Amino acid sequence: MKAVIFDLDGIITDTAGYHFLAWKALAEELDINIDNEFNEQLKGISRIESLERILRKGKVENKFSLAEKEELAVKKNEEYKKMIEQMSSADILPGIERLLYQLNKANILIGLASASQNGPVILKKLGLHTLFDTIVDPATLSAGKPNPEIFEKAAEQLNCLVSECVGIEDAAAGVESINRANMVSIAVGDKKVLSAADKTV
Repeated sequence: MKAVIFDLDGIITDTAGYHFLAWKALAEELDINIDNEFNEQLKGISRIESLERILRKGKVENKFSLAEKEELAVKKNEEYKKMIEQMSSADILPGIERLLYQLNKANILIGLASASQNGPVILKKLGLHTLFDTIVDPATLSAGKPNPEIFEKAAEQLNCLVSECVGIEDAAAGVESINRANMVSIAVGDKKVLSAADKTV
């Protein structure tokens, strides 16, 4: 193993609550009601795909042009960015900081493969950005998870073979992405939901 590639939300920190509140506020403006159960469908996928699912739920997916959808996605992101301003090292999930320092000490490369375009900002807020050797920019990808591209790109940026990498995820789409990239997959969460992973904790 030469590298460990992490997802962000639900692994390093939990911003799912902020995402949910921002999506909920936007959905309410469109007279669409979403709850925590529906929010589970939005984990690990891109901003536009999340918006598409919300619009489908409200049966208004054909009401907006592509440009209008992009405006709505930007509006949600601006609301989300206001919320994450308050984040700090107190928001790091238990055990993660220690794990990152152990990997760093062992000269194992560390990458971030998150669908969130706010990944670099959040890592800085958490005080962890200096531990990461690479961060994949999701805006450069042709497809989101479960497509393997994001994990393949992380390996490429680290100058590693995919067979030399381990991926860590908390969403089924993310685990599928790791598996399709032919990396070892470690999932954090419910074993029943994440049964496709090589190992679940």
